[in-house]
Amino acid sequence: MKTLLTFLMLTLGVRAADDRVANFSYGTPGQENYEEFSFWVKNNQPAEIQYVYGKDRKTLRVRYVKQDKTHFQVRFPNQLVLLLSPQGNQLRVYDLKGKYAAKTFSWHYEGPVDGVGTFCQACAEDETEAMQLLRQYYFKP
Repeated sequence: MKTLLTFLMLTLGVRAADDRVANFSYGTPGQENYEEFSFWVKNNQPAEIQYVYGKDRKTLRVRYVKQDKTHFQVRFPNQLVLLLSPQGNQLRVYDLKGKYAAKTFSWHYEGPVDGVGTFCQACAEDETEAMQLLRQYYFKP
């Protein structure tokens, strides 16, 4: 029984280590202009993309549509399609129809600040790692 529990803990620990998330945001948290994308990688595959916006941090799931060498597209539940392109370690977000003002999103730190808050095990640790996750799993040519 003890061996089985050890095996399960090790197996679950390895699976959890495979889950990663790269967070990019624009604006100030707690303000109406705030926007955030969270790009999940699970089992070495692109997974869920979450979009958080506004003062109340409303959350939507957006769908990964397609990519090429310069950008990838996401589709919102209202059918809005946004294009996302890397600019160094930042992410340029825009649309082709002019309904969404182009913005540049930066890596968003998730974790304790001055010892207050919860550590995010799955989160990319810095802007370089966050962009590496996007390039490896979302911008694959």
